[in-house]
Amino acid sequence: MTRATLTTDYVRTTIDRSQGRSMVLTARGIAASEHPLASQAGAAVLARGGHAVDAAIAMNAAMGVLAPMANGIGGDLFAIVFDAASGDIHGINGSGWSPAALTPDRLRTAGVKTMPQTGIDSVTVPGAVAAWDQLSKRFGRRSLADLLAPAIRLADEGAPVTELTAAEWQGSEEHLGAEPESARVYLHDGRAPRVGETFRNPDLANTYRQLAAGGRDAFYAGDIATAILSASQRRHGALAPADLAEYEAEWSVPLSTTYRGWTVYEMPPNGQGIAALMMLNLLEHSPIAAYGHNSIEALHVLIEAKKLAYADMARHVADPAACQVPIDAMLSKDYAAQRVRRIDPSRACAEVTSGLPSKGSDTTYLSVVDRDGNMVSLIQSNFANFGSGVVPEGTGFALQSRGGLFTLDPSHANVLAPRKRPLHTILPGFMTDGVTHIAFGIMGGWNQSQAHAQFVSNVVDHGLNIQAALEAARVTKLTFTGNDVLVESRIPAAVRAGLSANGHEVQVHGSFSNMVGGGQAVMRVAATGVNYGASDPRKDGAAIPEPFLS
Repeated sequence: MTRATLTTDYVRTTIDRSQGRSMVLTARGIAASEHPLASQAGAAVLARGGHAVDAAIAMNAAMGVLAPMANGIGGDLFAIVFDAASGDIHGINGSGWSPAALTPDRLRTAGVKTMPQTGIDSVTVPGAVAAWDQLSKRFGRRSLADLLAPAIRLADEGAPVTELTAAEWQGSEEHLGAEPESARVYLHDGRAPRVGETFRNPDLANTYRQLAAGGRDAFYAGDIATAILSASQRRHGALAPADLAEYEAEWSVPLSTTYRGWTVYEMPPNGQGIAALMMLNLLEHSPIAAYGHNSIEALHVLIEAKKLAYADMARHVADPAACQVPIDAMLSKDYAAQRVRRIDPSRACAEVTSGLPSKGSDTTYLSVVDRDGNMVSLIQSNFANFGSGVVPEGTGFALQSRGGLFTLDPSHANVLAPRKRPLHTILPGFMTDGVTHIAFGIMGGWNQSQAHAQFVSNVVDHGLNIQAALEAARVTKLTFTGNDVLVESRIPAAVRAGLSANGHEVQVHGSFSNMVGGGQAVMRVAATGVNYGASDPRKDGAAIPEPFLS
C-alpha cells in the first residue's frame, strides 16, 4: 500500500469517524484518571519535575476525596511501572492480608456460613499506603507531603460531585446509613450528595496531613492504625496491631503473553489478570481481524474464550504464598490450543468447567506517562461501594471489603486462612510491540480481564487508536455460568440477533454503559518521543497534558 493510500485512508477514517473525542498529544507528560481534578493534580506534579509514579500517587490521593465509594486509603492497590531508562517493567502488589485471627472456624462458631460481604469480617489490611511507600522509595522524586497537598486542599475546600459519582453514592445510602460514622462522613441530612453539590471531608484532610508528616508508619503503627483497631474492636473484629504493623506491599514480576507481535503484561496472582492473558492466548487461534470489529463471529469467540479463561481463574487462582498456582501451565500456548477446542464456533456453551493445567465493584484506574517516557498503570479499590461500610472514627475513609472474595470451602485454593491475600478482581494492564508502549486499564469487578482483552484486540486486530479502543462498544459476562451476556446498544441489532441465534442470552444496556467498565490509557511512541492520552466517556474523567510553568 502506498503512502498516498495510507494518507487517504487516514483522512477518511479521521474525518468520518465513530470515536467521540480525539486523543491528547504532547511531548510532555499526560495524566489520565476518571476525574479531571485528579488528572489536573497529576499533570501539575509532572510539570514540577515529578516522576510518573509521583503523579500517580497524587492522583490516587485526590480520587480518594473525589470518588470515595470507589477507592481510598482503606483499600488495596496494584500497579505496573515501566522504567524508560532501563526498559524494565515492575509490578507492585499492594493487596492486604487477612487478620491472623480470622479463620473459617471463628466465623462458623459465630454462625457465619459464607464469607461476609460487608462489616468488619470482610476487612483485610488496607495495602494502598504501603504500595505508595514502596513506589515512592523506588521511583519518586517528590516528597509525600508535596504529593498529598492537592488532595488535602480538595478535602478541606470540597469539590462538586460529578454525575456518575453522584449516582453510585446515592445507591449506597442504605449501606452507609447502617454505620453511624459512615453516615456522619458521607451522608448529608441522611442522603448522598447530588450532582453539583460540594462534598468536603475535613477528617480525610487531617488523615492525609498525618501521612504527609509520618509516611507509611503513620498509617500502620500511628494514630490512624489506632483508629482502625478501635473500629475493629468495637465490632468484635479480628484485626490486631501486628496485622497492620507487619504488613508490606510486595514487588513482583508481571506475567506476560504474546499476541500477534505485541507483549501484554498483567499482574500475577492473587489477581485475576492471568485470565486476560489466557483469553488472548485463546483468541489468537481465531482470525479476529478478518471477522471484523464487533462482528457476530468475533464477539462469539470472545465470549466463549472468557468462559474458559474465567473458569480456570476461579478454580486455580489464590494467594501464591499460601498455595501452588499453576501459572506457567495456565499461560502455556499448548494449553490454550487444547482449551480452544472447547469453543463451538456457532453455539454458546452454558456450563464451562475448569481445565487441568499441569502444575509446575468498585474501583478507580489511572495511568500516567512523564516527559522521559516513564509510565504507570495503577488501579485501586475498596471492592464494593464504600467497601465494608466501616469508617474508623475521625479518619474520613472507609475500610475495604476484599475479604468477601475468600471462600469457606476447605477444598478450594482461595479458602480463608490467616495472613492470606484473597483472589483480587483489580488489574492494571501494559502492552508493547517494542517501539510503542501503552499503559491501560478498565475498571469493573469481574468485567476487567475481558475488557482488557477487548481493548488489546481493538488495538492489535482492528488498528484502533487508544481513544477509539476505549470508546468502542463492549460486551461483558459478569457471571461464571450460563449464557447471559451484557452488550452495549451500539452493538448493531443484526449482531445482537446473531449472538442470540448462537444461544447467547443478550441483555442490552445503554450506549456507554458503566456495566462494561470505564478506563484510561496513555501511550508513548519511542521513536518520536510523543505521548498520547485517552479517557473513557463511560467515566467522568479526562486525560490532561502536563502544563508549561512560567
